Amino acid sequence: MNDIPNPNELFPNEYGTSCFIKNAVTAPNIQIGDYTYYDDSHDPAGFERNNVLFNYPEFGDRLIIGKFCSIGSGTKFIMGPANHRISSVTTYPFHVFGGAWAERTPEHLSQLPFKGDTIVGNDVWFGRECVVMPGIKIGDGALIAAYSVVTRDVEPYSVAGGNPARPIKKRFSDELIALLLRLKWWDLPPERLVEILPMLCDPDLKKVASQIRELLGE
Repeated sequence: MNDIPNPNELFPNEYGTSCFIKNAVTAPNIQIGDYTYYDDSHDPAGFERNNVLFNYPEFGDRLIIGKFCSIGSGTKFIMGPANHRISSVTTYPFHVFGGAWAERTPEHLSQLPFKGDTIVGNDVWFGRECVVMPGIKIGDGALIAAYSVVTRDVEPYSVAGGNPARPIKKRFSDELIALLLRLKWWDLPPERLVEILPMLCDPDLKKVASQIRELLGE
């Protein structure tokens, strides 16, 4: 099957608005899975520059996004250095302005709270203009509603939205979610994935659950 989309292409189709962003990032602390795309009518290949904000790899946090994620226009990931010191009576970043202020204050990055890595699972869909705060974990198959501000972790196969984003509902039954998390279809070889695409796009979820059990040998 030579016509399977190539994950190493920057622009995988003729529209020019969606790009496989693993091919457009260079920062050592950003990791993007195959087939994850960012959609933007202006500068989709500028994702790292325009949508990953305050990224200083020396700070030590990472942005990890899984495979087959759909990232809507304007969605932004805020990295840890965007924070201010909150352990003292002022949050003002005196050190970054130099001079006597820098001489009498600790190095800026060392003062900031460390939230850890931001980790997005596989097959996650972000509506347009979402904001993801530092250190957030978003599970496989989650949906983030447009214009949401994600300040807390999101469970797999759940829908979250709002400012701050809150759980709205589970997408599927607990049984089907468990089956999907075991199947991990995003890790299948490309040729095998093509074979099960009809199942993945079938709205008959009862039949889908039965087919997954069969695939898992149950």
